[in-house]
Amino acid sequence: MQRIIGVICLVIGVLLLVWGHDITRSVDSQVKQLFTGAPVERATYYYIAGTALGLFGLFQIFWPKRLK
Repeated sequence: MQRIIGVICLVIGVLLLVWGHDITRSVDSQVKQLFTGAPVERATYYYIAGTALGLFGLFQIFWPKRLK
């Protein structure tokens, strides 16, 4: 069961990373970044959440907690 949860978290984490990358490539975010010099906050949140969820999923897949 833990491996299934790990795979689901890994897939969602990768999707969040892809969506964050798509957000940074949009015309709106490029214009904002041009004038402010800072990346779009929403993309940064997607990157952080995607990385955290992906790492959690990997840990659940490769190092599952053994219950007795």
